[in-house]
Amino acid sequence: MNKMEEKDRIILLKKARIIAEFQFGKGAGEILFPDNVEFVLSRTRRIAQIKEQEKRIATLRSYDGLFTLGIEGAERLHQFLKYPRLRVVMNEESSEFVRKGETVFCKHAIDVDPAIRAYDEVIVVDETDSLLATGKAMLAAEEIKIFNHGVAVKIRHGVEN
Repeated sequence: MNKMEEKDRIILLKKARIIAEFQFGKGAGEILFPDNVEFVLSRTRRIAQIKEQEKRIATLRSYDGLFTLGIEGAERLHQFLKYPRLRVVMNEESSEFVRKGETVFCKHAIDVDPAIRAYDEVIVVDETDSLLATGKAMLAAEEIKIFNHGVAVKIRHGVEN
């Protein structure tokens, strides 16, 4: 890379880390995006995806400027963030379906990070805090806890799909 390209890459890395810190909390930027990440840019030269060794860490949503997580990104945040941060905990009988990428329903969620709001990116775990999937919360934490019907999390990627 010439100097200009490396300078542009450093600027993109700083932007990505700032967004991650805002969205997932202090320290998340460096955990998600180490210095050697690769950027896939859109036709307008904006960040589209961030990868490391061909594994997708995150995708930047164009409509709100926040990240969706790939399994690689979810694994990094899962290891970094202390329980219950960013987690929706599933009961044992639904865990195998969630692992394969199936939808999470409220009646199967047994614990939820109280800070989760509707449309937040979340990580879904089982009762032993093993990562099952990543997805988008469709309801706020309190709603997930009290509702017996309806979708709690729309899964983007299960660990087995």
